[in-house]
Amino acid sequence: MTQDVWLPIPPTEIQGLPEGLNYLFWDGDQDFPGDPADCAVYVVPYMKRQHLKVRPLSGMLNVRLIQTLTAGVDDMTAALDLIAPGVQLCNARGVHEASTAELALTLTLASLRGVPGFVRAQQQEHWESGFHPALADKSVLIVGYGAIGAAIEDRLVPFEVARVARVARSGRASARGPVHPLTELPDLLPEADVVILSTPLTDTTRGLVNAEFLARMKDGALLVNIARGPVVDTKALLAELESGRLTAALDVTDPEPLPSGHPLWQAPGVLISPHVGGPTSAFLPRAKRLVTEQLNRFMNQQPLRNVILTTGSTDN
Repeated sequence: MTQDVWLPIPPTEIQGLPEGLNYLFWDGDQDFPGDPADCAVYVVPYMKRQHLKVRPLSGMLNVRLIQTLTAGVDDMTAALDLIAPGVQLCNARGVHEASTAELALTLTLASLRGVPGFVRAQQQEHWESGFHPALADKSVLIVGYGAIGAAIEDRLVPFEVARVARVARSGRASARGPVHPLTELPDLLPEADVVILSTPLTDTTRGLVNAEFLARMKDGALLVNIARGPVVDTKALLAELESGRLTAALDVTDPEPLPSGHPLWQAPGVLISPHVGGPTSAFLPRAKRLVTEQLNRFMNQQPLRNVILTTGSTDN
């Protein structure tokens, strides 16, 4: 049987693809490039809405590998009932760390230093000086200490922060210090000037940042979300923003895209970017390298990288 590989990048633009596979281009917008039943490897289109990504899944009866080009795989795990058993689902660890960590620092610095206010003043040709908080000497809490969380800390070091605390699903040691389990989060929140969310969206983290979480943050603290919108309870965040007690910088929102007229747009103390942590010039070369490596591993029957789960497995 034909072993088709559906790629969202034209195969002629990727060097090093192994021979013996039939490469088809599909980025989610066109008709299917072939019979989904012949697809052995599905590389999920990038920056497409979830309904487009999952559209071919029910017909992919013989797919063995689903490779996302995102760090999060929640679009796929929400559609596991459409995927045949025995399929390895892999994420794009190694692709987005640099650009997403850059954005986390950009949003943090822009919010603390008042850059949105400078832009508004510039548009009005108004010279508006004054004192603003610095990142230096601040205590930073990273919630979600995977590859992206570690990359964020790497970039925090030169800014002379007072302290970095790390939180993940379970506690462990890291090269930079202890990683605290989620159970210790309530005790860490009151000490943080900046809380950066870089956790995946799971049943555990959905709504993690609720009214109780926000209430434990110190007065004047900044919440930065480069994770997923539903990690934060939008209504609870709005209440804190409108009171002026907290500020926020959000690359992701719930709902997303944020519709015109939503109160989050005009809330005081919030900076919003349109989910642009990953799509930069850093993306394509790293995505191509990952796809090439995974397909060579697939053809040579070697263990795949970044396996999140195998469908139908009781170990998930």
